[in-house]
Amino acid sequence: MPAAHSSPSTLHGKDLGRRRFLQLGAGGLVVIGAGAFASTQLIGRPASVSPDSAAQSLRGGNGKIVRRELRAAPTTVDLGGRIVPTWTYGGTVPGPEIRATAGDELRIRLLNELPAPTTVHWHGIALPTDMDGVPGLSQEEVAPAGSFDYEFVVPHPGTYWFHPHVGVQLDTGLQAPLIVEDPTEPGKYDEEVVLVLDDWTDGWGDSPDAILQQMARDGMGDGGMGDGEMGGDGMSMGGMAGGDQPLGADAGDVTYLGHLINGRLPADPVTIESTPGRRIRFRVINAGADTAYRVAIGGHRLTVTHTDGFGVTPLEVDTLVIGMGERYDVVVTAGDGVFPIVAVPEGKDAAPARALLRTGSGRTPPADTRPTELDGRLLAYTDLTPTE
Repeated sequence: MPAAHSSPSTLHGKDLGRRRFLQLGAGGLVVIGAGAFASTQLIGRPASVSPDSAAQSLRGGNGKIVRRELRAAPTTVDLGGRIVPTWTYGGTVPGPEIRATAGDELRIRLLNELPAPTTVHWHGIALPTDMDGVPGLSQEEVAPAGSFDYEFVVPHPGTYWFHPHVGVQLDTGLQAPLIVEDPTEPGKYDEEVVLVLDDWTDGWGDSPDAILQQMARDGMGDGGMGDGEMGGDGMSMGGMAGGDQPLGADAGDVTYLGHLINGRLPADPVTIESTPGRRIRFRVINAGADTAYRVAIGGHRLTVTHTDGFGVTPLEVDTLVIGMGERYDVVVTAGDGVFPIVAVPEGKDAAPARALLRTGSGRTPPADTRPTELDGRLLAYTDLTPTE
């Protein structure tokens, strides 16, 4: 039996239509994760400022120069009791955060120590095309043992991240946050926490390349667009979206063995230490390749302040669904105790990703705790109103 069928990290068989569309129109998993929700990056952006004009006009910035060396290399990481070989930036999952202020110039040297070509795509940033990291469109792939200097100004504050744009390298550990601070930040909060969500199979179950090969075998055999019902736009999405199913019935094609928050499995979660009453800004990034997550914090409501980097009129909800590549900033006022932070794989029968918020003494919630907030008010895109 082929290796792609030998472990649980295989494909759902219920709807080949959506998968075939993605293969034919998007080129595989890496595009699904990198750009499935790219249109939402316009929420909150000033109408008079296009990404291209902003990037071109800020080739030379008015801030400081931020220099970093980004080393992409094979390594072995501990996901919280599960040791796996993978590829990373700097030897960790997620990789080291890069932080700058709007108007700063980034000068990032990529050193490729992988056995394959790679690039870096700066997800959501308005920047010159030749710095965007898409091979065949904006730059040549960086060969093994090669290097490339990314130099660009970050014009807008916000929560962003970076990853490769070659093959299915997004489904390895090659990912890290890019946080651009606002020099005139209007928000009021006491501390900040970055949460990176991810679906995981590399080095554990089927490799990302094996999964992609299986998709090609299963999804392109008859040359058609699919065997599900076709929508008016020619896409089979496995059911209508809406209500409590914002993604419809078909929320993903790949079953992953693990779901992570900040590189840790739910059995050994990351713990955020704070004190009661403090206002915490959570910057939430979905680095998953094929999983949207329903996010909630037990005992807390979420005040949504930004989506995909840009400000929205603050709105209080209980839970939200974050698609692949999306980012949300939310503020919570910490209660007293130990609270689960959960990211439930939307539409998939899988254990949630998990972290803990600890502000005082108390018993750690069991790993299978399901906060009631997951069934509360769900954020909808129509709820979002851009700030000035």
